Amino acid sequence: MPHQDDAPEPRPHVTTTTEQGPFCTARCTCGWRGPARRARSLARRDAENHTGE
Repeated sequence: MPHQDDAPEPRPHVTTTTEQGPFCTARCTCGWRGPARRARSLARRDAENHTGE
């Protein structure tokens, strides 16, 4: 049984990119969402910067 002072294990950040019309957006399982980009490469870079990889 966990102790009430024990912090829960941090969940890993899993990012994806989604396209909507001419825009691509990076999203994360933590709820973070990057800005809409016209270039997929910039959306992927936003995701990489968010996860720190």
